[in-house]
Amino acid sequence: MASTVTSRPGYGQLLRTRGAWTFLLPGFAARQPFAMLTISIVLLVQHTTGSYGAAGAAAAVTGVSMALFAPYSGRLADRYGQRAVLIPGVLLHTVSGLTLTALALSHAPLWALFAAAVPTGASVPQVGPMVRARWGVKLQGSPLMTTAAAFESVTDELTFVFGPLLATALCTAVDPAAGLLTESALTLLGGLLFATQKSTQPLVTLDEHARVEHGSALRVPGVRVLIVAFLGIGSVFGGMQVSLAAFTESIGEPGLNGVLYGVFAAGNMLSGIVFGAVAWKTAPQRRLVVGYGALALVASGLWAAHSVLALAGLGLLVGMCIAPALITGYTLVESLVPTGARTEAFTWLTGAVALGQAAAVTAAGQLEDRFWTGAGFLVPMVGTLLAMATLLALRSRLTTRPRTRTVARGVGHRVPVAVD
Repeated sequence: MASTVTSRPGYGQLLRTRGAWTFLLPGFAARQPFAMLTISIVLLVQHTTGSYGAAGAAAAVTGVSMALFAPYSGRLADRYGQRAVLIPGVLLHTVSGLTLTALALSHAPLWALFAAAVPTGASVPQVGPMVRARWGVKLQGSPLMTTAAAFESVTDELTFVFGPLLATALCTAVDPAAGLLTESALTLLGGLLFATQKSTQPLVTLDEHARVEHGSALRVPGVRVLIVAFLGIGSVFGGMQVSLAAFTESIGEPGLNGVLYGVFAAGNMLSGIVFGAVAWKTAPQRRLVVGYGALALVASGLWAAHSVLALAGLGLLVGMCIAPALITGYTLVESLVPTGARTEAFTWLTGAVALGQAAAVTAAGQLEDRFWTGAGFLVPMVGTLLAMATLLALRSRLTTRPRTRTVARGVGHRVPVAVD
């Protein structure tokens, strides 16, 4: 792909945006626990039940619940303000996480774990989309928006470098429940800290036109295509988490789980930094298809790796292929979706990753229990190949809408709504 590195503002200029640090640092602290949640549940429930299938199912219920409720959380934040959604959300998440931990340690039946997992997932604070919405307010109409999309994807992946490492270290070296307990505490503290940053949150306009805009995200065909692509990315995250945990336990080195997953996430983060610093000349639709093809190709080889070095190398490559797809998908939202519906669109994509991860955790857990060690790595292969086929078939729907047109069904830009 042809590119230039001089035609777009860089990270330095982005970070000098007035007021940015007031929401960036609290936002990073508030989203950090998200990367700990699934692996903490898997390690705790597997320890108390002895089954990766049960552990994967409990984590999957959490992910499905988050995926279903995340878009509504984004819509409520658009309508009533981020603070009004965050404060009750983090309180509920903390109580639910503690309840799930207590039930697992008391060897409660699986249905009870599922019952606690539902509110735990539903109340996960959608900090990433909220931070992106704040960038939208700060940078509306600025060429820095693409740089901000790349920066946020890199920040997300940075949390996936530290989160699994921290959760695994706590669960293996301290106590199997320590990961989930720490996740709950950090969510409470980080979420409340982020909620206090009122000066940078999008303003709320409660007129009828604004309400029409809020419901429009899924009416855009390109958003539905991106949701499928992000489901495939979620299958990589979920399949890697369970399969790496099973592999490292099978060789008697469970502590390596966090290291291997950290290598995978580090590849994602590093490629995201590079990808976001380049001003690509190639159309984003084509970049997404080419990048996703590379992801599907590399992910298809994971199941054949049978050594730590091989998994580390392939994991690094898989991670390097994920960031470009994520960044391009989030960048496309700006041109595909009306301004007043973008927060909801971001939460749909975030929820799609969680849903794909949940399905992958369940499937990979069953494969690891019933077949050979490493069978769970088939899940990322199947998930990315199916998503790739969808992208190829429906890539024309990713064509960006003209900036000057009014979107059908009453969605336009006649009334300013500072909710992005």
